[in-house]
Amino acid sequence: MKNFIIPVIALTMLTACKKNPEKPVPNLIDSMAQVREKNVEAGQKKKTDEAAVKKANDEVLQALKSKDYKTFATFIHPEKGISFSMYGFVNPKEDRHFSKDDFEKFQPTKTLFTWGAQDGSGDPYKATINDYFAKWVFSKDFTASQYSLNKFLGGGNSLNNLKEIYSGKDFTENYIKGTEKNGEMDWKTIRLVFEEFQGKEYLIAVVNDQWTI
Repeated sequence: MKNFIIPVIALTMLTACKKNPEKPVPNLIDSMAQVREKNVEAGQKKKTDEAAVKKANDEVLQALKSKDYKTFATFIHPEKGISFSMYGFVNPKEDRHFSKDDFEKFQPTKTLFTWGAQDGSGDPYKATINDYFAKWVFSKDFTASQYSLNKFLGGGNSLNNLKEIYSGKDFTENYIKGTEKNGEMDWKTIRLVFEEFQGKEYLIAVVNDQWTI
């Protein structure tokens, strides 16, 4: 009986060793490390294509100057749409937002939209898309403005939370300096927020800014 038990015990230990090999463990650890490295790389912000952003910025401004809103619509993000902020403080809950389809649908019409509240009076600013673009978005010739990428040039007494709301997104600043006659307080700027999608830079936001009361 004893002679029978000993071989059984030896066979059991041998089977256990085969089920729990030690050598593959380091390989498993290496694989997990590689997965972590790939996840870190995927989470990092893609390097900005400065030339592509500048080209898109200039084409958008030219479309606004020419009142070519059909061309402007081609820059609206096909999935996220576009938001408009009257001032430097971005409020996603109140700022006017359009999907690309809705913008193209309502742009030719006389439909009035509320774009925000006017500084000072607090009165709602109501206008058609075309009037808002001509009288507010492109109230000055921003094709002749000072350009910067991911850097603010204009600033006043209003809050500017663009980087917080559109964290990690590329934005351009098109800044027109104020005049000496008005103590340089009549400056204006338009900020365009871009996001790359399928190899093209698309607009997700247009943010105007100026001195507020």
